[in-house]
Amino acid sequence: MLGIIVTILIGALSGYLAGLIMKIKGGFWFNCVLGIVGSFIGFFLASIIGITASRVSIGGILLSVAGACLLIWLVRKIGSKV
Repeated sequence: MLGIIVTILIGALSGYLAGLIMKIKGGFWFNCVLGIVGSFIGFFLASIIGITASRVSIGGILLSVAGACLLIWLVRKIGSKV
């Protein structure tokens, strides 16, 4: 249960930071989903090139934010207004 709470909090923080970087407006739940999905993307792409980090670390948060920014960029390229 604690792991789920930590994941949501890290996801919310990552989504919030990505939203600031990419200049989007989103509520708490949107930022949570954005951060969690971005985290999966960031950690997956990092593992392909051999980078690892703990989810609850500065490196993990940076990977999550980078993944969320990439997700926002991809959604914008597809044509959705985010």
